[in-house]
Parts: sequence; structure tokens; C-alpha cells
Amino acid sequence: GGGDYTDTALEFLSEMKECSVAPNLITYSAAISACEKGGGDYTDTALEFLSEMKECSVAPNLITYSAAISACEKGGGDYTD
Repeated sequence: GGGDYTDTALEFLSEMKECSVAPNLITYSAAISACEKGGGDYTDTALEFLSEMKECSVAPNLITYSAAISACEKGGGDYTD
């Protein structure tokens, strides 16, 4: 299923960090999009990436926010602050 590829995508992001390659807008957006495609099990991970982006001074864009919103929608939970 989609979760298998989501796990693979997240492993790539982890490897980047281990190799001291800093994720950027494109890689974070791709990771959040992968979480969105992976379904509800990955909603919290998508939101963690969004927070991590802000902590690392990587500004989210329309694509990033759209993927995060979609991940929340698929998660079905209450993700309001």
C-alpha cells in the first residue's frame, strides 16, 4: 500500500539528516506530501515536519500547507490549536 512508500520516503529524509544534508522547502514538502498519501497513520508525522520546518527557519509555502491540510483531513482527528 501507500504506507510502504511513505516509510521509504521518510527513511530518505532521515538519511539526509544523518549525512548532514539539511532538508529544504522541497524535501520537507515532499515528506509532508508522502505523509498525506500514507493516510491517517502519518498525520502526526506530517505536523511534526511542519513544526520542524519552522524551527529550522524553512518557510512553508502553499504546497506545504496544502499537503499538511490534506494529511489532517485524512487523519480525521481534531488538529486545531
